[in-house]
Amino acid sequence: MLEQCDVLNLIEKAQKGDNDAKASLLENNSPLIKSIIRRYRNKGVEYDDLYQLGSIGLLKAIKNFSPEFGVKFSTYAVPMITGEIKRYLRDDGYVKVSRSTKTLACKIAYYTDRIKNVEGRSPTIEEIAKHFGIEPQEVVFAMDSSKIPVSIYDKGDDEQGQALFEKLTDGDATDDTIDKMIIKDSILKLDERERKIIILRYYRDKTQSEVAKELSVSQVQISRLETKIIEKLRAGFK
Repeated sequence: MLEQCDVLNLIEKAQKGDNDAKASLLENNSPLIKSIIRRYRNKGVEYDDLYQLGSIGLLKAIKNFSPEFGVKFSTYAVPMITGEIKRYLRDDGYVKVSRSTKTLACKIAYYTDRIKNVEGRSPTIEEIAKHFGIEPQEVVFAMDSSKIPVSIYDKGDDEQGQALFEKLTDGDATDDTIDKMIIKDSILKLDERERKIIILRYYRDKTQSEVAKELSVSQVQISRLETKIIEKLRAGFK
């Protein structure tokens, strides 16, 4: 196991084009890559291909890392590695869809966001279909084409008394550190209100009623928002 100073020295050399330094970093971080790709087994992609994708993510992390970020290299590398794998699964791994369908999905997402911002609600499938002059089933197909399927072994949202960690992960203790790092990165990508709800509920142990009072909304609203936020986190976590 390399010391932090050795890692930084190798990164500096690798960024200057030293291939031996890159090879050393890849070898040293092989357990990290394997821990991450373990969660993507049984997704229709060969293990060796997953490892290659993870290695590409690590090389990107090496290229872009700076000590000024104030985090360990491994912490910085985790979302880079997972991002590379998830991009492949989204774009190439699960379902092959045409470029036109992907373009339509992007347009629908943009239109949906605009309606949410203007009217404070999500448009119905029928409204979207009418706006784009297509059939409702085309809307559903386009929207689903941009989603990564969720495992049938995922637990439902009706469970009580569980930590956020338990709701998003498979509970494998050997992966706890990696899981927590990915969760942290996902939470940082939430908007301000969503992030505040998760922090108050799962990091400050407040009840839904207490959070509702603090945000001046009803407990029912917090319950619904919490479910949606967890779904969003789970989608990015798989």
